[in-house]
Amino acid sequence: MAKEQKEVRELQEGNYVMMDGAACVIKSYSTAKPGKHGSAKARIEGKGVFDEKKRSLSQPVDAKIWVPIINRKQGQVVSVESETVAQVMDLETYETITIKTPEGMGLSPDDEIEYLEMDDQRKIER
Repeated sequence: MAKEQKEVRELQEGNYVMMDGAACVIKSYSTAKPGKHGSAKARIEGKGVFDEKKRSLSQPVDAKIWVPIINRKQGQVVSVESETVAQVMDLETYETITIKTPEGMGLSPDDEIEYLEMDDQRKIER
């Protein structure tokens, strides 16, 4: 899995972070002041990029955390097998991949899309 380490204090809303072994996008980030016996703490609320589950995390701001490297790619719909699955050709490598489509997207052949890719996981953005 492609990932790198960052300090918690470097994160902000909209960044990606690994929570419970899943890639998440940060929805809210807040810090608490340092206390009498410890350092400042950060509270991170996130939503899974590929599974849409809400997760939260509380860490000291100087702790290291894993940040996934998620690629944003362009593709063209080759065919729509059903309302939930589409064949997409990557516009950079010209390989054809099968991606689960979000509900209510209404894709048709020759539509250009943008999708996220991390390892073997893919998700259509728009």
